[in-house]
Amino acid sequence: MLAILALFATPAFAQQAGHQGMNHQGMDHSKMMQPTAANPYGPAEMDMHQKMMAAKGADAGETWIRKMIEHHRGAVAMSQIALRSTQNAEIRSEAQKTITSQNREIATLNAMLRKMGKSAQ
Repeated sequence: MLAILALFATPAFAQQAGHQGMNHQGMDHSKMMQPTAANPYGPAEMDMHQKMMAAKGADAGETWIRKMIEHHRGAVAMSQIALRSTQNAEIRSEAQKTITSQNREIATLNAMLRKMGKSAQ
């Protein structure tokens, strides 16, 4: 009995229970992600999320690689927005470092796909 009560108290169960019967297909999430001067990242975040969700492979390893590529591309896109949106030298420097390192990670992950005999992204 305690095990059953513990299950109902878990955050995952509570989250699922709260979403039962909700149809998210009709929701327009784009309006929630409109860029503002303080947060210009919404469209890039949505794009990254959609591409990560769609990324699939023949097995869990390939799927992970494909999702991580999209995740790193999202970091590049958001860093490019930061470069366009701020004059803060320290932030600009970190954004440029992020672009460089994430592009290097993307190249490494694509090399892994090619080594597996898969098409790179």
